[in-house]
Amino acid sequence: MIQNKTEVMVGGLVMAAAIGFLVYAAQITGVSSSAGSYPLTASFRSLEGVNVGTDVRLAGVKIGSVNSVTLNATTYRADTIISIKDGIEIPDDSAITIASEGLLGGNFVEIVPGGSPFMYDPSSEIEDTQSAVSLVSLLLKFVSGSGE
Repeated sequence: MIQNKTEVMVGGLVMAAAIGFLVYAAQITGVSSSAGSYPLTASFRSLEGVNVGTDVRLAGVKIGSVNSVTLNATTYRADTIISIKDGIEIPDDSAITIASEGLLGGNFVEIVPGGSPFMYDPSSEIEDTQSAVSLVSLLLKFVSGSGE
């Protein structure tokens, strides 16, 4: 009977640790809630290295994340919905690019702000997009000596 109580206590501790880990992971990744944000859309030629949950940054600071990525069957482009934290307004002449954290780092979505006094409304589309640059294609161009 005493052995049974010990097993129940150890099992309870393991479950509490697992739940604590899941809550911590949800808070770190921002999965827990999208409240307090507004959506913007963008269409990219290539989203290489970007998935749902990827950071959206402005001046190196995380201001949101990628919510949805779908292939547009008509244009063959990657239609993307991003969420931006409330209180952060983006000028309506801003650009959105896929940037890299370095040679071996992952990709993230970067917003390059414009100078317009007018801001994007929620659900607006950012039309000035720059797709991901493929490292493999750049290396192939370098090795082959192609300057194009």
